[in-house]
Amino acid sequence: MTIEGEGFPQYGYNRRLFIRQYVFDMSQSSDLIQSAHRTIRLELEAVEGVLAHINADFVRACEMILASKGRVVVVGMGKSGHIGNKIAATLASTGTTAFFVHPAEASHGDMGMITRDDIILALSNSGSTAEIVTLLPLIKRLGIQMISLTGNPDSPLAKAAEVNLDASVAQEACPLNLAPTSSTTAALVMGDALAIALLEARGFTAEDFAFSHPGGALGRRLLLKVENVMHSGDELPRVKRGTLLKEALMEMTRKGLGMTVVEEDDGTLAGIFTDGDLRRTLDRTIDVHSTRIEEVMTPHGKTARAEMLAAEALKIMEDHKISALVVVDKQDRPVGALNMHDLLRAGVM
Repeated sequence: MTIEGEGFPQYGYNRRLFIRQYVFDMSQSSDLIQSAHRTIRLELEAVEGVLAHINADFVRACEMILASKGRVVVVGMGKSGHIGNKIAATLASTGTTAFFVHPAEASHGDMGMITRDDIILALSNSGSTAEIVTLLPLIKRLGIQMISLTGNPDSPLAKAAEVNLDASVAQEACPLNLAPTSSTTAALVMGDALAIALLEARGFTAEDFAFSHPGGALGRRLLLKVENVMHSGDELPRVKRGTLLKEALMEMTRKGLGMTVVEEDDGTLAGIFTDGDLRRTLDRTIDVHSTRIEEVMTPHGKTARAEMLAAEALKIMEDHKISALVVVDKQDRPVGALNMHDLLRAGVM
């Protein structure tokens, strides 16, 4: 009896064949999960092993880079090259000028990209990658300092370098112990450790980081300031203390921000009146034609400064569950206002 149309159309055979296939699939799923667990455990062990290699050589490598007047030039072949590319990118985005050069291309002209003031960071798990070893005489002749990151501290590359970062692992996660897996993970972790140690030593700030990432959401959060998104000048809704509520509502309607600033006679901030205040006011059956704004406004209210990061203003709104902020100067005079919609349009939230 066929079982097509009974919930198993993908097989289209008889029930016995389906059951055999189902059992096989379940067994295979178990094997796949066990393989994944084994791989992750071995790579965790490799990362743990990196801790033991953070020593005086690591400190010396950091000191060399910090004292250098040039760039960090990362080289590596194959999988080490892919890891080297990522390390170079991480260094560059965290305050250490760096770029990747393919060692085979370096032998055919790209060596001209490297100056005597640069430092070479050479990655090779074996420490004997032919394309990198070929460059060693020229590197020595030019007097370029080199840091090696290898899995063999006794290799030609490690011995030729001023300092070697040991990223050796007991075994690869590959069951054949051939495919670079644990070794590339260890090298990547060592590279990240180097980049972050240098970041902290340089006093690299969140704003510095944002300048390296101006195009994304991170850059907007770290670079955009309140003055870049606030409404100011004629766009700022404002009334004086003593203004009738109906006139304040007209000002809110004209400016379309859902709020108005209330000022003292000397121009300092007296308070703020928002759509939320209006709803609460109407619940009290107050006469909008005779009530003065100071009777229903929120006295003073939360404020921001123009030079503050827009992300900081967002946090103030979120912490206090409000949707608008008055921007004041050092004398507590209103100079602008912003709301959640402004921050949303700017990509800050």
